[in-house]
Amino acid sequence: MTDKTIPPVVPFEGWHVVHVFYHFEHAVWANLSRSEQAASRENLLRAVEEIRAAPSTQLMLFSMVTPKADFGFMLLTPDLHDADRFEKRLTRSMGPDVLTPVYSYLSQTERSEYTTTEAEFIAETLKDERKLTEGTPEFDQALADFRTRMEKYGKDRLYPNMPHDWEVFCFYPMSKRRGAPGQNWYASPFEVRRKLMGGHARVGRQWSGKIRQLITGSTGLDSWEWGVTLFGHDPAHVKGIVYEMRFDEVSAQFAEFGPFYIGLQVPAPEILKRIGAES
Repeated sequence: MTDKTIPPVVPFEGWHVVHVFYHFEHAVWANLSRSEQAASRENLLRAVEEIRAAPSTQLMLFSMVTPKADFGFMLLTPDLHDADRFEKRLTRSMGPDVLTPVYSYLSQTERSEYTTTEAEFIAETLKDERKLTEGTPEFDQALADFRTRMEKYGKDRLYPNMPHDWEVFCFYPMSKRRGAPGQNWYASPFEVRRKLMGGHARVGRQWSGKIRQLITGSTGLDSWEWGVTLFGHDPAHVKGIVYEMRFDEVSAQFAEFGPFYIGLQVPAPEILKRIGAES
């Protein structure tokens, strides 16, 4: 599937992330013969299988709720060439004009610049808050635990293992305000932003076990600055975390939100059935 003569375009860390949502064109589909429809279904299923077999690549499929879109996917892969190839293959997989893209988004997995550093953890948590003395067993153990936790956190941010068994999917883009007086995120001192983001993260952690979240960066790649992908088992939890976050100062004072897309993660044959392309 990959042209080995073209050098890969791989970021120094992290993966590329592509979201695409489609309308299924029933009028075009109805004009296909039964054999053409069968070949179309097989092409899509084969494309999904082969893309999922690509190295370090994850592909999730969604039946989209409401007529904003009928079908969607989320793709994570290291090479931008592969992201391009895979998207074009899926878009063309059912034949000309059968799937019409209605929304797409490109981003990358990334570290957070507001992640607590080791020096900050030692100064603020171990010494100031917990009153531990450097060189004691308690201090050394707490620092070792922090290093282990942060190594996992960094890996989960850059190379996440996305859930294939969490049914409810939500995606929306967002940016931080930079135009209104007193609400320019980028004109605020770093320590102010770090403190605000710390409170923002604490709100999010209250939904651990109910929501799986991935924040991807898109500054310079797409129209917004971040893409937010949420997975859950209960749509009320998706609604709840977004609502609760609205009251946090980071969102209330600085956040702008794009369109929301809601889907259900189901197998590819079930998607074909729901969009009206079943045999």
